[in-house]
Amino acid sequence: GWGKSRTGAEYIIDEAWRNRRTRACLTGRTAADVRDVMIEGESGILACSPPWFRPNYEPSKRRLTWPNGAMATAYSADKPDMLRGPQHTCFWGDEPAAWKYAQDAWDNLQFGLRLGKNPRGVLTTTPRPITLIKDLIKDPTVHSTRGSTYDNRVNLAPTFFSKIIKKYEGTRLGRQELMAEI
Repeated sequence: GWGKSRTGAEYIIDEAWRNRRTRACLTGRTAADVRDVMIEGESGILACSPPWFRPNYEPSKRRLTWPNGAMATAYSADKPDMLRGPQHTCFWGDEPAAWKYAQDAWDNLQFGLRLGKNPRGVLTTTPRPITLIKDLIKDPTVHSTRGSTYDNRVNLAPTFFSKIIKKYEGTRLGRQELMAEI
């Protein structure tokens, strides 16, 4: 509820806008998650793209192509071998704390991050205490930003907010889901 998906979508759109040679990697928990959240979701790439810079989406090719030629390709973290071989300038990995094969998908994604002068990416996730997340938090080359559901209250339905807070505030699950604590 903080705005993670919007952050990831805006990052990829900005990378595409800045460089027509962008070759982005979009990796989500499953192929359906990439499509439903990252690409077609309310805060996904298609919804966040301005009309003059809206990419053409070809689901059968798992590809988005912007008017300037920049491209993004969709991958599923539940099939980490799909990430073997392709090369990218940047990535958006959504919910890696929920990836079934988190370390394998992350490793393969990193091996393909080899194009351009400064290959980099964004991970958007509700944290869980899995090894990958704990290692990333400790990595000095990783910049971590944290936000809570409270930070995004103005954009959430009041009934959702009051119901969720009433039930989960102060619980372990609430600290994870509402406060982004590991």
